[in-house]
Amino acid sequence: MKKLLLFIIITIFYSCSHNPAPVSRIIIKGSDTILPLVETLAREYMKRNETISIYVEGGGTALGIKTLSRGESDICTASRLLTAEENKTIAEKYNALGVSVFFAKDALSIYINPENKIRNFSIKQLKDIFSGKIKNWKELGGKNLEIIPVTRTPNSGTYLYFKDHILQEESYIQNSVTKNTTKEIADFIIKEKAAIGYGGIGYKEGQTLAAINNIYPSEKTVINGTYPIVRYLYFITINNPQQHIKKFIDWTISTEGQQVIRQSGLYFPIWEKVY
Repeated sequence: MKKLLLFIIITIFYSCSHNPAPVSRIIIKGSDTILPLVETLAREYMKRNETISIYVEGGGTALGIKTLSRGESDICTASRLLTAEENKTIAEKYNALGVSVFFAKDALSIYINPENKIRNFSIKQLKDIFSGKIKNWKELGGKNLEIIPVTRTPNSGTYLYFKDHILQEESYIQNSVTKNTTKEIADFIIKEKAAIGYGGIGYKEGQTLAAINNIYPSEKTVINGTYPIVRYLYFITINNPQQHIKKFIDWTISTEGQQVIRQSGLYFPIWEKVY
């Protein structure tokens, strides 16, 4: 009888110790700008937490906010804050205003073709290029080539950020080339000598980045505040995040998570102490 009892105890212990722990899932959708970084953060967090499964998808900030408001995701990644209309939609449906947590910095960068000798722009010049007032590279001292502005689609947070901070009261030129993702912009500009576009510094690999007001985007110029187009990147949830979602967000803004952001080489930590 004692042998049988011992066998049962060992069997129960073996079964319990070999049953996989339940997996908690986090669905993150949103900004194409942040996609490479969030994929890196998700991968590193899952290495440290085997009971967490994180699914990450891009598509744009506006689409991410829509999926969040429809209850199809847990977190929206965004390269801008919620608009008044988006806040209103969430408030009417959930009686909440949405919670935004910034977790990284991005240097919004200007992409040019490697053969383009114009490597520096003023804010005014960028405004005139993307609004259509400057139409040819020779107006800036370059070759006699018609400028091809390349922009994101309106559902992109980067599209709206560039409009608000560079174009301001002006509108985008109507015949610009429009791309769905930052990678598509980058790939197009590498092949097209007369093209100019914009996007997060996370897509800098293989790109020629221009200076703005004689300052190039870099870790140093972001930290010291001299680069003129630095923006925060956000996690957005409907309410204050709870349980495993909160733990993930808390980890990204902890020293460990911020070190992952810095070591990724894609974007920049929000805390100076990480440097």
